[in-house]
Amino acid sequence: MSETYPSTAPATAAVSIETQATSTAWTKVERARHPKRPYPMDFIERLFTDFSEIHGDRAFGDDEAIACGMARFHGQEVLVIGNRKGGSTKERVRRNFGMPNPEGYRKALRAMKIAEKFNRPIITFIDLPGAFPGLGAEERGQAEAIARNLIEMAKLKVPTISIISGEGGSGGALALAVTDRVLILENALYFVITPEACAAIMWRDAANKERAAEAMRITAQEVKELGCVDDIIPEPQGGAHDNREEAFALLDSCLLFHLKQLNALSTAKRLAQRQAKFRNIAQFYTEG
Repeated sequence: MSETYPSTAPATAAVSIETQATSTAWTKVERARHPKRPYPMDFIERLFTDFSEIHGDRAFGDDEAIACGMARFHGQEVLVIGNRKGGSTKERVRRNFGMPNPEGYRKALRAMKIAEKFNRPIITFIDLPGAFPGLGAEERGQAEAIARNLIEMAKLKVPTISIISGEGGSGGALALAVTDRVLILENALYFVITPEACAAIMWRDAANKERAAEAMRITAQEVKELGCVDDIIPEPQGGAHDNREEAFALLDSCLLFHLKQLNALSTAKRLAQRQAKFRNIAQFYTEG
């Protein structure tokens, strides 16, 4: 859905969607991957208070690519989850460049169940090209962990919101995005496969990445038209990296608006709307 919500940010930023609509898909890819773009933990640290992290999946270990914790958002107690990408090269390697292992998804689900027990809304931030594809991850049940999250998140009785702030890649992103509202930043992406990987498959040459990005329809405006997300969060002119404080303010007002809407719904209505939304995504009809 496209919503009109009161914004605490400067009014000039709210029109940026229209002014940037003519940008090419690859321009959006570059903005989503900009090294100075805020990461999920940047948004969490700026918008939430009293963050208390939850560690471990109680089965294998603690995945450093995923952070979960209880926090407060405008005075309301919530669970917030985000993937960590790391700043230095050494830290990025340790965190698998933000790509979770199965224990990361299991940790996230364990935290969600705790939030459900105490009736706290769940908010997830996503910026990852996909789940970690390493041999160890596959041996420990990467596919099963993702599938389990899809099933369980569809049934959670508390309000749930996901924000795609950079790259939302494949099942790795979807495992944190089966929520009542799926929001996406204006220059973020939502895709099944990266443009480079798509180009390597389709044309056997990753150099065709720009052509692939155009064909895949992965920008915020395009996935909104396809019904894969519920709302687009405006960014400052040029992208969130150009004015972080304004980007934080825009996201804050949008998130507060959607959370208030979900809090006003009954549990039964929220569940019905959530499940109907995901059943209807990607439906299409042809004339006989």
